[in-house]
Amino acid sequence: MRRHRGVVALLVLAGALAFVGAIYVFLWFVSNAQSSGMVPTTLGLWTMADLVSFILHAVFWELLLIGVPVAIAAAAAWQWWKRISREDSRGYDFGRGSRSTGGGGGLSLLFFIAFCIKVYIDGKWNVAIGSFTVNYVVGSMVTILEWGLIIFGIPAVIALTWWLNREMKR
Repeated sequence: MRRHRGVVALLVLAGALAFVGAIYVFLWFVSNAQSSGMVPTTLGLWTMADLVSFILHAVFWELLLIGVPVAIAAAAAWQWWKRISREDSRGYDFGRGSRSTGGGGGLSLLFFIAFCIKVYIDGKWNVAIGSFTVNYVVGSMVTILEWGLIIFGIPAVIALTWWLNREMKR
């Protein structure tokens, strides 16, 4: 680490700049989205169309202005790492970590997508989210859970039945 402290410091600085840059890009996007009229300034007037459009545009600008430079910097850092000598890189094995991840984020994304589909099917895509009643939101959640049971539960029951039948024959 002592031999390459300049590069390590540069990588730490680049990471910090990327983090701060991502925050500033998001703040820039939010102010421009409001001033350009892409989304209403009052959250109670947002529709699902506004929300989805806002998320997709924010992701696009973050990837364009922060993600591309970070990917280029990561590729350059990887090329540098591959070129250093074996004795310098010994002891820094970054590839043998745990394979488990924190998890949990995929289900909420799936639930959000299902809620967007439910709102679209119900014809409330361009209706202000602030006008949704608690009964509508809770009813939508129950409907989404039912969809999940149908989509994932039926194949799971079929697979479990097949597996049990196969195990009983052994």
